[in-house]
Amino acid sequence: MRRKCRLWWPNDLSVIEPPSSILLFGWFISSSSTSLDIVVAFARNEVSFSPDQFGFQGILHETSGSMPVSLQDKCTFSLLGHCAVDLSGNGLLMAVGVEEDEINSSHSNACTESCQYMLCKKYRQWSCEYCKPDGSLEPCSVVSGEENNWVQLLYCSHGNISRKIKWIPRLHHIHWNGQTASHLELHVILYDIPIFGSHHFSVGIWSSEQLKTYLKKPKWVEELHQKQPLLDLDAVIMAINSANAAKLCFEQLVDSERSTIWFPIIFVCVTLTWKLLAMSIALFSTLFYIIFQFLHAVLSAGSQSWIYLALETIFSNTLKNIQIRCCQILYWPILLKDNALRSQSCVEYAEKAALHQHSMWSSVAIDILLGYFFGISLYFHAESACLWALNSVNNVTNYLLRNGCVWLMGVPAGFKLNTELAGVLGMISLNAIQIWSTLWFFVGSTFVYFVKGLAISAVLFGLTTPAALIIDIISLSTLHVSTLHLLISHLYSHQIQAIAALWRLFRGRKWNPLRQRYDSYDYTVEQHIVGSLLFTLLLLLLPTTSVFYIFFTIMKSTISFICLVIDMIISTTHATPYIKILLWLMRPRRFPSGIWFQIISCHGNAVDPLDIGCLSDGCTPSEKSWRRMDESESRRYAVAFKTQWLNIFYATACNTGQIVWPHYREILSVVSGSFVASAYGVLTGKSIPSILGTGLPSTMPWMFIPYQEYWHICYHAVLACKPGRHRD
Repeated sequence: MRRKCRLWWPNDLSVIEPPSSILLFGWFISSSSTSLDIVVAFARNEVSFSPDQFGFQGILHETSGSMPVSLQDKCTFSLLGHCAVDLSGNGLLMAVGVEEDEINSSHSNACTESCQYMLCKKYRQWSCEYCKPDGSLEPCSVVSGEENNWVQLLYCSHGNISRKIKWIPRLHHIHWNGQTASHLELHVILYDIPIFGSHHFSVGIWSSEQLKTYLKKPKWVEELHQKQPLLDLDAVIMAINSANAAKLCFEQLVDSERSTIWFPIIFVCVTLTWKLLAMSIALFSTLFYIIFQFLHAVLSAGSQSWIYLALETIFSNTLKNIQIRCCQILYWPILLKDNALRSQSCVEYAEKAALHQHSMWSSVAIDILLGYFFGISLYFHAESACLWALNSVNNVTNYLLRNGCVWLMGVPAGFKLNTELAGVLGMISLNAIQIWSTLWFFVGSTFVYFVKGLAISAVLFGLTTPAALIIDIISLSTLHVSTLHLLISHLYSHQIQAIAALWRLFRGRKWNPLRQRYDSYDYTVEQHIVGSLLFTLLLLLLPTTSVFYIFFTIMKSTISFICLVIDMIISTTHATPYIKILLWLMRPRRFPSGIWFQIISCHGNAVDPLDIGCLSDGCTPSEKSWRRMDESESRRYAVAFKTQWLNIFYATACNTGQIVWPHYREILSVVSGSFVASAYGVLTGKSIPSILGTGLPSTMPWMFIPYQEYWHICYHAVLACKPGRHRD
């Protein structure tokens, strides 16, 4: 099987005219004995660099140690090889008489004497072997690549490829696992170096665990995964995403003496400005911290009183949202202090960590912004909102509840009900409604102050806190409906269970609680007689109970539906990835969902293909053909530019659904489960849930640290955001 070599080449090195001699740094990734991937991270000018500078081996080792651990387990950052500009200008590099398919295991037969002398004479310092003018070879003492791997490339100008791609590397020879190969099936793949905040590459957005959960793989897919892959794409993508970090780390170690020179006055002014800003923000945050700690101490002192327990039960949703918001405000310096995300080794990991970090403050900012608009509008229209709410409550109480109960006590829809039972249930309902109407009459005069307090809470805590308070107020103001529904649902459910048990008596069946099944049982005549009487009585009273149960179930379901809609708004506000949507609108390439390639045919007189691809969205397919060589020249030289195919790789970006759906999946699943549970509860007479109970951020523990220490944390967190503190 013919050996294949894929050269992942930075697009920047193909745009501008390169120096006469450059050194290549990156990774050798070998997934099989017949396949090799060479990921070039960056290149340095050979003229301005010495192999003995600053301890070359130590620099490579320290740079490799700063890479991701998963990448270090598969490959090592090293000096890959050397690349020089084509000496002849036409790609004719080797002398006459060298066989095309010659792959030798000894270094002395790697190149002809004339070619070795030509390379060593011009690039004596960085060639893989030294040669003398008489043609004899001596081993080179220069640091070589990983596991004695070394690649020798040559730059050639190809201005006809596209407007952006002008210089393409060609393989002269490569030392691979102790062998020297001069003729391989080479694939040159151009890629844009991933940069934090710009773009990066990813194989896909769905992990293998998720695919395994939702999709059942066929047997042939499992057998395919058991085979040894010819390309370790995950390692290659990780190496590409770590290329910029490796370049920055290497340059920082080599060029440690170089530093940005600031004018002393400007430097002092900028530093003083940042310190003043940090002190003011830290002081403002500490004041909030003192206020929150005082309120928390007051509430903790009265946590055992019955008043506190009653308020905690009634306003449970509001207290939970206030606690979440207070913790988010208190924890902002802890989350912001570790902002050195751009210095992480892999751009993909840095992007995910940054999105996870900034998702909290972006959600808080949008929540407070929405709450500000809602609170200001509600505050200036408090009287109108109060009048609308009171009128709605009166209409519901008078026209729905009272008239509905009176209607049920008569002949509703022509149904003949039990007059005595309907009268009892109707009078109980009317008395409860009257008592609640009297209490609401006294509360209605102060309701406008509650509306203004609701508006102020929206301005201070955001939209979710007053929304949760509205849920609690709706539950409190409809307590009489909930109580009547609970009473009649208990009566209805027990009546249904009694009828079902008596029906099993007629069938001669009995429930066995030990074995959790129905067993046969012989009842006596007396039991059958009593059961028949009770069954007839309960069955005849069931329509009357069912009518009242259906009426109050409709009322309770309407109230629960309103609360569920508000709770969905709260959950959606917390779960929406605002920062991801904003960054996606600005830079869609920051959210890759996979890669794909397109093969374009190019005509030429070549014998073997040299596939050239592009791993960037900026590259466009070119219809221009390569330069042709004379047939006589292609026969004379073994290493020539032989290309017939063009492989163009593209990175696809996620759409809005792929970004938002993972955050909404849990909410929608809980909503669907809630509707199923509600439908089952309506049929069996069980309670109906009024909130989802999901979509809220996890509650963080309350912070107990001294005021001075909290001030210092806020101060250093702001200083950590100073530009230039971390190198991009």
